[in-house]
Amino acid sequence: MYNQLTEKDIQKMEKEIEYRKVVVRKEKLEAVKEARAQGDLSENFEYYAAKKEKNENEKRIRYLDRMVRTAHVISDDSAEDEVGINNTVTVLYEEDQEVETYRIVTTVRGDVLNGMISNISPMGKALLGHKVGDRVLVTPEKGEDYYVVIQSIENTEDDGTDIIR
Repeated sequence: MYNQLTEKDIQKMEKEIEYRKVVVRKEKLEAVKEARAQGDLSENFEYYAAKKEKNENEKRIRYLDRMVRTAHVISDDSAEDEVGINNTVTVLYEEDQEVETYRIVTTVRGDVLNGMISNISPMGKALLGHKVGDRVLVTPEKGEDYYVVIQSIENTEDDGTDIIR
C-alpha cells in the first residue's frame, strides 16, 4: 500500500532522516561506546539501554526511508473556497448541534486528539472538495451515517511543526 504524502511531508521526512543519520546516530554510538567501557556487559544496564536507543533510531530511519520510497505524492493545493489538505474546517454536527474544528492532513500526520484528521478517514474523505454551507454525509466504517454542515474553511499553512507518525 502506498502512503499518500505531500511534497512538504516528504521534505520533512528527508530532513528528519538526515538529522537522525548525522546527529542522533553519532550520539547513540558514542553512548554505546561509553556504556561498554564501564566493564562487565552482563550486568551493565546502561549498555543495554544505550543499545536499545541506538536501535530505535535506526528503526525510525528505516521507517521514514520506506515511507519516502513508497509514497504516492498528492497535491495539497485546493481552491480557496474548497476543503483540501492542510485546511482547517469547522463543521456543525446536525444531530446534536455541536461544532467541531478539524485540520485535514495526510495519513502520517493524523492526530485525532489534536484535531488533525487524515484525508482518508471517513470525515476527511467526506469533506474534501466541499464548500462552506455544504451539507455533507459522513459514512463511518462502523456505525450510522450522519450529516455535518461546513461552517468555515481556513487555509492553514504547514509550519513544519507537526509530528510525522
